[in-house]
Amino acid sequence: MRVGFLGPAGTYSEEAVLAGGGADLEPVPLPTVHAAVAAVREGRVERALVPIENSLEGSVNATLDALAQGDGGVQITGELVHPIHHCLIARARVPLERIAAVASHPQASGQCATFIRTRLPAAAVVLAASTADAVRLVAEREGAGVAPWAAIGSRGAAALYGCEVLEEDVEDAPGSETRFVWIARPAGEPQAGSAWKTALLFWEPDDDRPGWLVRCLAEFADRGVNLTRIESRPRREGLGSYMFFVDLDGRVGVPAVAEAIEALRTHAAAVRVLGSFPTAP
Repeated sequence: MRVGFLGPAGTYSEEAVLAGGGADLEPVPLPTVHAAVAAVREGRVERALVPIENSLEGSVNATLDALAQGDGGVQITGELVHPIHHCLIARARVPLERIAAVASHPQASGQCATFIRTRLPAAAVVLAASTADAVRLVAEREGAGVAPWAAIGSRGAAALYGCEVLEEDVEDAPGSETRFVWIARPAGEPQAGSAWKTALLFWEPDDDRPGWLVRCLAEFADRGVNLTRIESRPRREGLGSYMFFVDLDGRVGVPAVAEAIEALRTHAAAVRVLGSFPTAP
């Protein structure tokens, strides 16, 4: 089975695929999260594993936006929680005070903001498409006469690109974890797992009135359905226009969940079930 992930080789997404996917998977690196989701939608890969939430930095907006695009065509079929241990990586051993810039993916830079601010106060922050791209960028910089750069990424990426680990565990707090979700084309509900979660997307009508969101959420509370996460993102149709992502306990087939979703449709301009899937152990 071909599985897309945010590449290149050496990203935490690849680590998660290898840790949770089994030996029968063929990892396929793709340049962005959007490209990984699109590859599933277009049938170029069977599945993708993409990050959706980190315990330090919160939601991965690129994944939320990719799931919201178009008319669906993909669904979340499962989730995986993977520990994240960031390293400060350079092409060669160098004192931290000499580092002119630190490169990484915006999520990783945010997860290490305190370390960057306190230990690398003079370094510019350079954004990269992924943590592995950042390490590769540092590895490919010419050494002689060039101000040294560092990257934030994994120990595996440092080894892959021939770099040195200067500091380990540079994330702001111990125990950082990222929740990844498996993306596939719609094919019915998976049968494994005893605890279930359902992900929804909905947005407000043009004539929404005070209390609209409260009324939407009350449909779940009134039926005893527990919401575990709610997130808003702009719909890119002007200021004040939002879509809402909700995770809740239970599967679509449970009567209380099904009734709450149908009731939500009476309030919202659109409601989309992004997936009903077993929760990560």
